[in-house]
Amino acid sequence: VQLQAFGGGLVQAGESLRLSCTASGDMSKINALGWYRKGRGLQRELVAVMYNSGSINYADSVKDRFTISRDNVKNTVDLQMNSLRPEDTDVYYCNAKVPVSVKIIKNSWGQGTQVTVSS
Repeated sequence: VQLQAFGGGLVQAGESLRLSCTASGDMSKINALGWYRKGRGLQRELVAVMYNSGSINYADSVKDRFTISRDNVKNTVDLQMNSLRPEDTDVYYCNAKVPVSVKIIKNSWGQGTQVTVSS
């Protein structure tokens, strides 16, 4: 699975931004598409993920501000980010999850896209 992300940029606090990601390859193996950001730790932080079932998970810090959506015909996943805060500044990555076994999930990543929110 290959992922290509678009969007990102520099905005002021309170403004909005939309990230888009297009997936290609064997889409039949994907069970979720979502967005992560680099974060401050060793692992990327979940921002939002939408499973094929329609189930959605959001990070607590973005609930009620960010909205994830998928277009299964176009194989895209978008992240609408409203009421942006300086602490949302980060590199954002598109993500696809492919179950390899019952307990193992393979993550595919797009190139990062920078989001900068000025105060």
